[in-house]
Amino acid sequence: MTSAQLSVAFFLQMFFILAVCRVVGWAARRIGQPQVVGEMIAGVLMGPSLFGLFLPEWQQKLFPPDSLKVLFVGAQLGVGLYMFLVGVEFKTELFRNHIRSAMAVSLWGMVVPFALGAGLAVWFVKVPGLFSEKARLFEASLFLGAAIAITAFPMLARIIYERGLTGTSLGALALAAGAIGDAGAWCVLAVVLATFGGGAAVAIKAIGGGVLYAIVMLTIGRKLLARLGTATERAGKITPTILAVTLMLFALGAWAMDSVGIRAVFGGFLLGIAMPRGLFVRELQKQLEPFAVVFLLPMFFTFSGLNTRLDMVNSWQMLLVAVVALVASCLGKGVACWAAARFHGEDNRTAMAVGALMNARGLMELIILNIGLQKGVILPGLFSVMVVMAVVTTLMATPIFEWVYGRHARRTGQFGTTKSP
Repeated sequence: MTSAQLSVAFFLQMFFILAVCRVVGWAARRIGQPQVVGEMIAGVLMGPSLFGLFLPEWQQKLFPPDSLKVLFVGAQLGVGLYMFLVGVEFKTELFRNHIRSAMAVSLWGMVVPFALGAGLAVWFVKVPGLFSEKARLFEASLFLGAAIAITAFPMLARIIYERGLTGTSLGALALAAGAIGDAGAWCVLAVVLATFGGGAAVAIKAIGGGVLYAIVMLTIGRKLLARLGTATERAGKITPTILAVTLMLFALGAWAMDSVGIRAVFGGFLLGIAMPRGLFVRELQKQLEPFAVVFLLPMFFTFSGLNTRLDMVNSWQMLLVAVVALVASCLGKGVACWAAARFHGEDNRTAMAVGALMNARGLMELIILNIGLQKGVILPGLFSVMVVMAVVTTLMATPIFEWVYGRHARRTGQFGTTKSP
């Protein structure tokens, strides 16, 4: 496709994406699910699982292969900028008050499901159509363990945002635990890719680069970025120059994390945490949040959905594999996070809410599965099985959260202002 054709395709795609996400998001809210779950489902519906199944020619014309490169860049920008805004609103003092609980939840929410996933790999590696012939048991165990241990960090953040919980104790605990746990899962994935042909340098670069970036951002970076807050207070608003510098720093942070293999979302999130608070945050949210949430983020869900095929779970054996993977995922993540939070002093209602939120996999799961498929670690069969698990655990998160925490929080006035973009 020429540049002009790509431009034409992109604008038509965005019309279609925004329309479908709004309609499905509205339907999701009508049945008690947040907008984000509707957008996740909308992304899958626009892919080969429904649109491509019934109208394959139309789907190919609307989403030609060459145009997906542009959509991919928009998707990364959308989710990265959104996580930057989540980090900006993240209250570090609440995290410090719950640091022991957050570390425990992230640790056990990683170790237990990882162990279950590694154990299942002993069986799954023998089932035709799941792992490639090149994947050894060690690599299969690491990959499946990481895939089951992953949390839908952007999804979790969006649910917390829409429920008005970002600035609350529960929101800080869940976000901190999700961030730590997912960073660990990406490091494990880096090890898998290293053993699968990338070399040890891949893992060293990812883990070392991620740790170094976090340390710099939360120490020296925080002090240097304070000047943006001072300049904003002096001007009484965020000037175009301040906004440009902020976006330049976001792009640089996203590039740094993407280039070492940890993913751009963590670069944006950590930069957001390091940003100055006060007037700077309030003005930044007013200028960036609507466009990032409404226009850019749906591209992330759509791009992932275009690579998802739910029709691969088409036999009793594959259905059994899907059920076992789902049960192991729920027990390993939800129950382990609940137990860890309870052990470290959280009340039962808060611990159950954390377990419900951490159990959602969402499209972070699809990202890690797409990487595994592209690198030849897994086959389409396992990809589809794990997509089913991701969709079901994400759909479970909000109803369970409402049941164990939401109704009580509304009665006692613990919720902040619910947001519906």
